This record gives sequence, C-alpha cells and structure tokens, in this order.
Amino acid sequence: MEWIKRNEQFEYLASKAWIMKQGWENVLFLHWPISTEYLRPLIPDALEIDTYGGQAWLGIIVFEMEGIYPRGFSRLSLTPRFSEINVRTYVTYKGEPGIYFLSIDVNNWASLHIAKRWYRLPYHPSKVSIQKEGDSIHFEGVRKKEPLYIKGSYSPKNEIFFSRADSLDYWLTERYRLYSTDIFSNLYTASIDHPPWILQKADVTLGKNTLFSPFNFNLAGNTPVAHYSSGVQTNFWNIKKLT
Repeated sequence: MEWIKRNEQFEYLASKAWIMKQGWENVLFLHWPISTEYLRPLIPDALEIDTYGGQAWLGIIVFEMEGIYPRGFSRLSLTPRFSEINVRTYVTYKGEPGIYFLSIDVNNWASLHIAKRWYRLPYHPSKVSIQKEGDSIHFEGVRKKEPLYIKGSYSPKNEIFFSRADSLDYWLTERYRLYSTDIFSNLYTASIDHPPWILQKADVTLGKNTLFSPFNFNLAGNTPVAHYSSGVQTNFWNIKKLT
C-alpha cells in the first residue's frame, strides 16, 4: 500500500542529515481552487505553478506547533507550544513539487527572528489562538501591524483515511519541499519529511477572512475543501540555494 511505502521512506530518511524536528498538531487544511493568472504575479519566475487537473489551488493551513527540536536534543524544544496560520500555494522547480508560502502568521520569537531569516520565509507577527470546545476547534488570527484577520471553527468528521497517491487529497497535503526567495530574488529550497498524513474531512464555519486581501484575491462565498489531521512529527533539512 502507498502509505506503507511512504512510512518506510520516512523511517529511512530519518537516519539522514536532517537538522531539526517539528511537531505539528491539530492541523486544518483549507483549500480553494484559483486561476493561475491570479497567482502568477506572486510567484518567482523560476517556479512553475503546480496544478491538479489544470487547476491551481490556494491554501490556508491552521495548526499548533508542539515543539521545535534541534538534532541531538530530542527532548529540548527551542520554543514553547505556539499556533500558526499560513497562506500557501503549490509550485514545481525542474519537476520537483513543493510549497510556496505567501504569508505565515505566528506569535513566536524564534520564528519571527530566526526562521524568517534562515529559511527566507514571509513571517508576520500576529496573535493566533486555537482552542478546543467539545467536538469543535475554534481558531483566530489577528496580524499585529496590518488590519488582517481570520476567524473560524471546525469539527472533524469520524472517518479516518490515508489519501490515495492520485487523489486531490494527496496532492493538497503530501508536500515534502518548500521554496522561498530573498530580497535579491535568489531562490532557495528545503526538504521536509514525515509519515503520511492520517486525514479526516471536516465541517468548517469560516467567519471574516481578510488574509487574502494583500494579494487581491476575492474568494468570499466560495466553500473550501477541508481536511483535518491530528498531526505528524516532521524532519527538516537545511536550506539550500538554487539560483
């Protein structure tokens, strides 16, 4: 089965030269189809916009960072638990699929002052909260220096599944590389690895969302494709310059 092969690959790669582990928990994936024409001005020229069935996708991912552990310090996290909300899309570079982040909202010193410069990622200081109430999980993000805001809640459905390799579920969630750029338009990449996502569909109530406003996307009224996962443990490799 595909997920068995993927898990075996993760166990093999876990012995290689990763530099840190991260624990991601209570992960909500929200995705909307979007025209490549709207995305193209935001994506570096060296990257191709990845599509599924001819359609590009825009995602909002909400999750809790359980901890960040440098290699050799498996019980010593660099940070306390914190929450993150990121806006991302999907790209390829010379055929290698990956994630390209448009924004990352956190309230965490290490991310804002170390990871932002190290991985060249678009972090923003924000107040982000995730709270469980009964069978529902509520989330809210308020950016501190801009009038940008998101609020919503969701309830995972009962069925638990692994995505098929040819499915949209797999295409949206199983991504093992990120791409980023610096102020000089140099292109970078970093590899990520983890066991396959154990997924559930989710019922989502999304309130006001202005995280797309800086990019002039108007997806109000469009229902997102929603997935939930209780989480994974991830390995991160160091960043590498491509161009």
